[in-house]
Amino acid sequence: MRHLTRRSLAFSAIGTVTGLLTLRQAQAAGRLRLPATADARGAAPSATETRGMWIASVTNIDWPSATGLSASAARAELTGLLDTAVAWGLNTVVLQVRPTADAFWPSPHEPWSEWLTGVQGRDPGWDPLDFAVTEAHARGLRLHAWFNPYRVAFHDDPGRLAAGHPAREHPEWTVRYGGRLYYNPGIPAVRAFVQDAMADAVERYPLDGVHWDDYFYPYPVAGEEFDDDAAFAEHGGGFGDRGDWRRHNIDLLVREMAARVREIRPSAVFGVSPFAVWRNSSTDPLGSDTRGGVQTYDDLYADVRTWVREEWIDYVVPQVYWHIGYEAADYATLVRWWSDVADGTGVELWIGEAAYKVGDPAQAAAWQDPAELSRHLTLCAEHPQVRGNVFYSARHVAADPLGALTRVYEDHYRPGA
Repeated sequence: MRHLTRRSLAFSAIGTVTGLLTLRQAQAAGRLRLPATADARGAAPSATETRGMWIASVTNIDWPSATGLSASAARAELTGLLDTAVAWGLNTVVLQVRPTADAFWPSPHEPWSEWLTGVQGRDPGWDPLDFAVTEAHARGLRLHAWFNPYRVAFHDDPGRLAAGHPAREHPEWTVRYGGRLYYNPGIPAVRAFVQDAMADAVERYPLDGVHWDDYFYPYPVAGEEFDDDAAFAEHGGGFGDRGDWRRHNIDLLVREMAARVREIRPSAVFGVSPFAVWRNSSTDPLGSDTRGGVQTYDDLYADVRTWVREEWIDYVVPQVYWHIGYEAADYATLVRWWSDVADGTGVELWIGEAAYKVGDPAQAAAWQDPAELSRHLTLCAEHPQVRGNVFYSARHVAADPLGALTRVYEDHYRPGA
């Protein structure tokens, strides 16, 4: 499966900002909608709403298309994707630069990513993040650096990591779970380290944003328990419920990283793209009228609703990767629910769109209709709290399956549309 579990596993179990803004929130809202300066190679898109796409690097989903590409080939691929964004009238790209506790820049904390050269720790001979920021800004595009805080590897053997890898030097920081390796969010030293690793990029490069996706504690694996007994015994004092302690750990990560971003680079914004079901209404009356097999609050220990209501983050991009009318998780129901959550806060709401489902024969009939994504944006326009849409992922945006992106452009993004 080329989209990874964050895009598809969670339903296997079931088959205008309003209110008074603080000065900081008002400034953040302005930054979110201010296009970067473009040079002669591209004109900055004029849209006030966010029009974005994710560029995933993990397992070479989008870019680079394969490990071991020459620097010139990798640069050409990336600039091609950036040119695609401009051609479709987009104004924001979200580039994955820390997919598995590794780096797409010369980090002093973590090794070079294996998704660049095929060998973790091998220097590719150039700085992909510096190149990406420069080229994006030259085209009038905002660039948000996408980090994954706690995922270490798609295997569970620290000995396979690059020599000197922090997880190899500190195996006590890690947990084996579901055949993969993760940092333990319950260890304060881990929380400090992963922030340092991400903050290095914020310090070095003129990023427009810092972006996290939906991976906090890992998605549940049937028949397995995430073994954080020792961390809970040592650091869980005052918490009678382990779930509350885990949510507290992630709350701390969010609040502390948000503060660091604002201190290091006040012009940058900080946002999160969660799995779209916070809780089902059958679990919590505050939840959405959905039947999610996974609930972000209960299973990933990410209380995103609180992060929005308390304005700890600048923007939220729920991954509403289902079609209008889907019984278990209707797109319209979730857009309405997230609009209600964001209403009255200074947090901008963008909706994550499943471009990867369009034309996939394994998907429902709605995804065989080239107008489905365009209908999504039409529906979003009925909710003034929705200030943009972000498409997953870049190679699908470039491929324009069934002409769906053409429909989006003609109906919504073409000047004068």
